Amino acid sequence: MAKALDGLWDDRDENLLVGPETSDDAGVYRIGPSCALVETADIITPLVDDPFCFGCIAAANAVSDVYAMGARPVTAMNLVFFPACTVPGDVLREILAGGQSVLKECGVCLVGGHTVEDDELKYGLSVTGLVDPERIVRNSTARPGDVLILTKPLGTGIISTAIKGELAPQQAVAEAIAWMTTLNRAAAELMCRCNVSAATDVTGFGLLGHASEMARGAGVTIRLAPASIPLMSGVADLVNDGMVPAGCYRNRDHYLPFILPTTFPDDAALLPLFDPQTSGGMLIALSGDNAGCFLAEAGRLGIFARQIGQVLPFRTHSLEIE
Repeated sequence: MAKALDGLWDDRDENLLVGPETSDDAGVYRIGPSCALVETADIITPLVDDPFCFGCIAAANAVSDVYAMGARPVTAMNLVFFPACTVPGDVLREILAGGQSVLKECGVCLVGGHTVEDDELKYGLSVTGLVDPERIVRNSTARPGDVLILTKPLGTGIISTAIKGELAPQQAVAEAIAWMTTLNRAAAELMCRCNVSAATDVTGFGLLGHASEMARGAGVTIRLAPASIPLMSGVADLVNDGMVPAGCYRNRDHYLPFILPTTFPDDAALLPLFDPQTSGGMLIALSGDNAGCFLAEAGRLGIFARQIGQVLPFRTHSLEIE
């Protein structure tokens, strides 16, 4: 995939403030001295049976990339791939209604969209946000001494795999849906008030994949404490039952070389950290004092937040697992 992008940015526009070089969550393009566009697109396949709920999850997942950049989402366009010959049109209406309900919650204006007839149902959105160019939050600016905070537990990919296999406990399903439909808006607004150093949302690359991108972009080493990393209910049991998505193994194979090899826990404990998340939480780097303020205020506001690691000067690998 990376080779397909070779040469596309050779003549870079000086107003492109954030491009593909650090695998950040969205692109940022300056349109004036104090205003820049934040642009992203995300499309997913159904994770749950209920079409309205699926629409909610897809929309929350798409707007999360804008929040991760410290920006405010303002407009969106639906992107639909729909098997019209095999799925009733009422299903599509419910999906779009779910997406619209989340956009309304975000204060985002739906301005249109595009539909393609396809054999596989897929839904997502392109989202545009606004940010002051001086206040962009990047994934590549973590600093040694920073504390790492995660704002949602892990496990949506594993639980979604179990749903497809009809082996997911109802408690786990309900918890996964609740987290996937929870916006990162409050956590993102709080991190900006607390002078965040760097941030990213945890999605398809899994926690370790996104942490690796953060570490390599900043030229630092990130040390994580697995015992402090929260998982959703039943995830460990589902891993033991073999309910592990293929994307989890792909993430492991790709990112394992960036992890200090002598620090691995057992494979079953490590797999949830590679689990590809949908509408996952924020991975936030803050200085020690700012992290303390963030955690205290998050507790007061009812925002889920867990300290899971720290940022070190670069050592031999991008990631260390305690």
